[in-house]
Amino acid sequence: MIACKQVTKRFGAVTALAPFDLDVATGEFIAIKGASGSGKTTLLLTLGGMLRPTEGSVFFDGADLYSQSPGARADYRATDVGFVFQMFHLVPYLGVEENVRLAARNGTMTQRPRELLEQFGLGHRLTHTPGELSAGERQRVALARALVNEPRLILADEPTGNLDPENDRQVFQHLSEFHRAGGTVIVVTHGSTADEFADRIVNLETAP
Repeated sequence: MIACKQVTKRFGAVTALAPFDLDVATGEFIAIKGASGSGKTTLLLTLGGMLRPTEGSVFFDGADLYSQSPGARADYRATDVGFVFQMFHLVPYLGVEENVRLAARNGTMTQRPRELLEQFGLGHRLTHTPGELSAGERQRVALARALVNEPRLILADEPTGNLDPENDRQVFQHLSEFHRAGGTVIVVTHGSTADEFADRIVNLETAP
């Protein structure tokens, strides 16, 4: 489904991501681990079509992602990929349902935002703003937002880094449900919970 070949990212004289190869099949659940500064987030942004590598190529369904136009990459992010971030990145002045609906391609029409939030146990929080939610609830909103367009691939960057053990496990259970339904998951994590759910652990080495 998605692969990178000798992907490298440098910022001036600093190598943020050493040459790296990865090949992920449709329906795999991959956990990427590595020391701080090894380039895990850089890799995820590159796979997501948001950060052009200095060298190397990223392929999605066999097509070179960075040989495509910016518009085509934007369509890829909107249609094929759902993103989950450690810091949630919710709009603070919008309610829970509005935050999820904002990401929906046909947001004014679909009932999917509400259905997802109810599935995640947030049906009673639909009009609450992010500031009125716990960290675990905010991450569940972020997960619902990532899933609202029924993506084929979830890219998650330390999605449980700010959560307690109970909510940590709950997030991975939701990711696992997406995986069991045929979705592909690539998650960057420092934690051990991923070991139980992932099909494969990939270790990223810090650039010399």
